[in-house]
Amino acid sequence: MHRLGRVAVGTLAGVLLASASAGTAAATEDPVRAAVEELVTAGGFPGAVVQVRNGEAVSRFGAGYANPVTREPAGPHHRFRIASNTKAFVAAVVLQLAGEGSLSLDDPVERRLPGVVRGPGYRPDEITLRMLLNHTSGVHDPLDPHFFDPYLVQGNRAHIYPPSEVIRRSLVDPPLFAPGADVKYSNTGYLLLGKVIERITRNDVREEIQRRLLDPLRLDRTYFPVWSPFLRGAHLHGYDLSKPAKDMTVFSPSYDWTAGAMVSTVDDLATFHRALLAGRLLEPAQQEELERLVPHSEYGAYGAGIETLNVPCPGGPKTFWGNTGAGPGFYSVSLSNEDGSKQIVLALNVYDLAAELAKKAPMPSRPLPAVAAALC
Repeated sequence: MHRLGRVAVGTLAGVLLASASAGTAAATEDPVRAAVEELVTAGGFPGAVVQVRNGEAVSRFGAGYANPVTREPAGPHHRFRIASNTKAFVAAVVLQLAGEGSLSLDDPVERRLPGVVRGPGYRPDEITLRMLLNHTSGVHDPLDPHFFDPYLVQGNRAHIYPPSEVIRRSLVDPPLFAPGADVKYSNTGYLLLGKVIERITRNDVREEIQRRLLDPLRLDRTYFPVWSPFLRGAHLHGYDLSKPAKDMTVFSPSYDWTAGAMVSTVDDLATFHRALLAGRLLEPAQQEELERLVPHSEYGAYGAGIETLNVPCPGGPKTFWGNTGAGPGFYSVSLSNEDGSKQIVLALNVYDLAAELAKKAPMPSRPLPAVAAALC
């Protein structure tokens, strides 16, 4: 099944890491810049933007084009759809509510959303909020292979899927497994968490994210669209793998809502993840919950809205923290080492949802060389 923009290996780690070599860029004076430029010159991406931290030194730059038609150069000021990086924002709000005593992560979803999780084989009294956060709930995404037809077949990029409809269509089929019995990535789990936030706060989830996270961190170029298919201001254009490539920039994020609808820049995303992983947004008990890991494969593990990825480095694999995100036209990765002294946020403007649904490679090449050059 498509799982709303996540690749078939169960995590975007497969897209990022399934590469045999870090390339030749490491031999240059600036290996990160060389690796990013290679993603454009030889890797098949129209453009790339990146922020890199090494201790106190921070660099940001672009390569290629934000819009190949107008030949607008890609730059770090360009916005892009951050897709599943959204989940860390949503998880942070849930964990803040837990720290304030408004909810417990042990609360069953039935207590917080009575009557919502209904379907064959579902046990809402046993599915906890923690399970939704770390993808152990058994709740899957819509299994209907025609779910994305309005966008990809009928060509209506402005089609709106209300979150409640996505949830309903997800619950038509039995769960993947009993609550807590296994781990499998679930966008629908994060739609349920969005509903929990709104029910508890009696406020729009976007306003809670704005008030609790975006405003305090001064993330002025980050926003949360609900249904509009258009991107605001200067932004990357995203493409598929067609020949010639189709511009996928105009695409309603309604189906992804609290699982992946947000828009940001490399600077804003780097600032957010740095604050989150450094413990500046959560109380100590909730920070422990954020970082409590459930392994999902040899690639890494899930925490509460974040993930770890095991990256092949000279001398052996190293574990890095953050998020990856993919959706029509856009792929991004935001990772840092454990103490935050090394960090990369990289956005690329090709991701082919139709190819993913057909179980084909959704990108022309993999960004591992750039990530390894920055973090290893």
